[in-house]
Amino acid sequence: MGRGLIKGVLVLAVATAAVGVFVTRATPIDSSPLAGRAIDPAKGETVFVAAGCASCHAAPDAEGDEKLILAGGQRFPSDFGTFIAPNISPDPNAGIGSWSLGDFASAVKKGVSPDGQHYYPAFPYGSYVHMNDQDVVDLWAFWQTLPSDATPSQPHEVGFPFNIRRSVGVWKLLYLKDDWAVQVENTPELERGRYLVEALAHCGECHTPRDALGGMNRANWLGGAPNPTGRGNIPSLRPADLTWDPTEITYYLETGFTPDFDSAGGHMVAVIENFAKLPASDRNAVAAYLKALP
Repeated sequence: MGRGLIKGVLVLAVATAAVGVFVTRATPIDSSPLAGRAIDPAKGETVFVAAGCASCHAAPDAEGDEKLILAGGQRFPSDFGTFIAPNISPDPNAGIGSWSLGDFASAVKKGVSPDGQHYYPAFPYGSYVHMNDQDVVDLWAFWQTLPSDATPSQPHEVGFPFNIRRSVGVWKLLYLKDDWAVQVENTPELERGRYLVEALAHCGECHTPRDALGGMNRANWLGGAPNPTGRGNIPSLRPADLTWDPTEITYYLETGFTPDFDSAGGHMVAVIENFAKLPASDRNAVAAYLKALP
């Protein structure tokens, strides 16, 4: 191989590597649209409940008001390893108390840490990317009212090559999209239902099958998926499979009881607890959205 050809190959390799580094970088959100907004912590609490923040980040077996102590520690197994929810309480050292609003928004909507690292998509920013700016601001305002906790976060149990954070940048290029999975009629109820299902409550994260790289298969949106714990399957929510009428869906979301007198189990128990705290109009909106699925 001639010297010129070798030099050309090396230049091409370096250029390719540089492009790869650039396109997979962790880019924080433009936080300027968040500045100067009026804040409403009470509305932020509603966002907090709908988004299920405490369901994942409270300590294992926390009950009652202890669920507001976001000390982390819950374990979430997957095909890529076990992810352990971190401390996201307002503690300035163990938690996120030193963050700015921009840091928080970048984490929630882009999966980017304050020090410029990618978060693993076990954190459902693939759904939270749809959150509107006002909800992010109000949620951050509510966060300031939560108790601090100094429990250190535990490292994820993820092996090579999935422990290479930079590779998450490739995942984001493929799957982090801010368009809706389903187009609905332009009515307030259906748009609210879509916002709850696709964004805040991130239902697709569990109820949609994934491909080999862990991306949601939008062609089978909410079509059911294997349980990542290895125990059974998470059911389809599509109308052909979920034959409950809207009243039965809203009753289930409020009480956890199915039309055939069964009850919710597993992680769905926490989801029901959250939906039961939301206004009845929100549960109705979710039911309307599910029945409108193609």
